[in-house]
Amino acid sequence: MMKVLPLLRGVMAQNNCLPRLRVEPLTVAVGERLKLPDEADTGRLLAALRAAAPSNGRPVMLEGVGVVTPEFAMASGRAAGRIALVTGAAQGFGYEIACELAGQGAWVALADINVAGVAAAAERINIACGRQTACGVAINVTDLASVQAAVSSVVSLFGGLDLLVSNAGVLKAGSVKTLPVADFDFVTNVNYKGFFLCTQAVAPVMALQHLACPHTWSDIIQINSKSGLTGSNKNGAYAGSKFGGIGLTQSFAMELVEDGIKVNAICPGNFYDGPLWSDPQKGLFKQYLDSGKVPGARTFADVKAFYESKVPMRRGCTTPDVMKAIYYLMDQNYETGQALPVTGGQVMLS
Repeated sequence: MMKVLPLLRGVMAQNNCLPRLRVEPLTVAVGERLKLPDEADTGRLLAALRAAAPSNGRPVMLEGVGVVTPEFAMASGRAAGRIALVTGAAQGFGYEIACELAGQGAWVALADINVAGVAAAAERINIACGRQTACGVAINVTDLASVQAAVSSVVSLFGGLDLLVSNAGVLKAGSVKTLPVADFDFVTNVNYKGFFLCTQAVAPVMALQHLACPHTWSDIIQINSKSGLTGSNKNGAYAGSKFGGIGLTQSFAMELVEDGIKVNAICPGNFYDGPLWSDPQKGLFKQYLDSGKVPGARTFADVKAFYESKVPMRRGCTTPDVMKAIYYLMDQNYETGQALPVTGGQVMLS
């Protein structure tokens, strides 16, 4: 594993910023946690960075700051060297996004309220990658203390944070006439408030990295939905939370750009293979069948065929479709505040 304070990790990750700056190894006991720098530490560290003269070619020693391992330096791929936090990553879209990022060279923290599930998911990724590149983190995105603790754990373990994929989401379908208020609150708290809390927690870390190395940019990407772009019949709680997420995305983008943070949303079409749709007990196929949302449908297959018929591409969205959008937003330094559809043409922007 690599451990280094976020300011220095931001420097080490970018070859075009203080390219000759190195951090002398510091012995850190296994399991020892580094803490986020307080204001005084940050000031001293910035002073040391600004005093460094990279043109002389000499390494700069900053004692007691951190440690970088060869594994970090050798990472390769489209996400090489990035430190990512993916919420809702024990299964489904979140897990598959984390797998892809790790496979492309990122250090990935999988966060989920399902602690055992996310730990097992991270271990599967490590085995597949052949290196310790992922960890599982407990998080309840509706609870500020839980979110802050998760972010602190990620920074303590990996040394910083470059990418937040705010993927955690839930859905309770139902008519506005009959949907229980508790279900409405549940959906709103996870999908809307959860995105707010996660952004609030990661933004200061990303801002510190940008302060140390102004050429670096970080990314916050919300996995939204096509239901954030157009209303959804008998699914108002979900659509409303996703519309709200786009409002937050645009607002956060305007504010955080000064800190070197891009904030965007991806609006996928229906992901039929994930548990959100396919879970036999509480998935959307069952919910929509039971609620009568699809006229005449008698089976899950009827529900799926009904929704596929609405897509010009005649299929559901897949993780590779979404990853292309994620990499585009990460690579594109001249884009923020966008809600990018990945819907197979089902929703077209005008």
